[in-house]
Amino acid sequence: MGLRLSLCPCAIEDRESAPAGSLPLAGGPRHFAACEAVLREEGRLRARAVVPLAQLGAWATGFGAETAAEAEVLLARLSAPRAPFAGLDLGTPRIMGVINVTPDSFSDGGDRFDAGRAVDDGLAMVEAGAAILDVGGESTRPGATPLDAQEELRRVVPVVRGLAEAGASVSIDSRRATVMAAALDAGARVINDVTALEGDPESLALAAERGVPVVLMHMQGEPGSMQAAPRYDDAALDISVYLEDRVVACEAAGIARADIAVDPGIGFGKTVTHNLEILDQMALYQGLGCAVVLGVSRKGFIGKLSRGEAPQARLPGSLAAALAGVARGVQILRVHDVAETAQALALWRAVGGRGPAPGAGSV
Repeated sequence: MGLRLSLCPCAIEDRESAPAGSLPLAGGPRHFAACEAVLREEGRLRARAVVPLAQLGAWATGFGAETAAEAEVLLARLSAPRAPFAGLDLGTPRIMGVINVTPDSFSDGGDRFDAGRAVDDGLAMVEAGAAILDVGGESTRPGATPLDAQEELRRVVPVVRGLAEAGASVSIDSRRATVMAAALDAGARVINDVTALEGDPESLALAAERGVPVVLMHMQGEPGSMQAAPRYDDAALDISVYLEDRVVACEAAGIARADIAVDPGIGFGKTVTHNLEILDQMALYQGLGCAVVLGVSRKGFIGKLSRGEAPQARLPGSLAAALAGVARGVQILRVHDVAETAQALALWRAVGGRGPAPGAGSV
């Protein structure tokens, strides 16, 4: 591996107040006038600077023609509008509602363990503003132990089928190819994998063969031990490199970049400091040219930064973190509290004049 360039947009403002020469972040209402440019070689830092866009070409050329060309590619990806994902226009942030069909998830374990209750709650989420419903049968909370595949199937397939037959757009949250396949057969339209299609040797080929959109999440380690001692040279950059490599692997397998969304995996093998660094630099991931998913809802770092609140009491912090993400270009928010998030986004749009709400069944 030679020199590797990363560009994280900064000086991000609404279109009306952005200076001349700024670019739209992922084609949206927020514009950026400069980037933090980081050049690394074999993981070692070579250069780091905040560079105005007007000077970025000259700065990159100083490190060679290949770096200059890479800067052009990254700027094009950072500024281009995102293609629709799973049939959804991403011109405004969308909500992915969480349907955990588990007895032991960190914040809502047992709430929807009954399939009928899960379907009813999911349809209520659609009514409240969810564009996608993310159905999972295995808890991946810190310290969780792996679940038997047959039990995972028993939990998720009836819920996926019930929601899909009612017209909901469903993603399957699983790291097992057998579960993914069964959920797709039952009507799921998206695969959401916490292992970025690495956890099961059959999952990448399955996703490519079925031609469905995928969400690739970063996780350091595995749920049972991921929070023991997570370490990074630079959390946001290391995760960006990992996700870029996974996007390239998916493209090589035949999955189009427009059908790939990336999720940096807040709380999955990260300390509080790592989570804050990632949130602050969420715009970095737009350089992958994919939709960006953010899951901060009720996460433990919120309580650690506040007063130690239980998961169900972390809604204010969840909304604050979600809005920090959309201000940095995030297209999809994965949340437990759909109606509250939809309301927060409605105000975010209105106050900034950032365009009308999308149609029914979205935010």
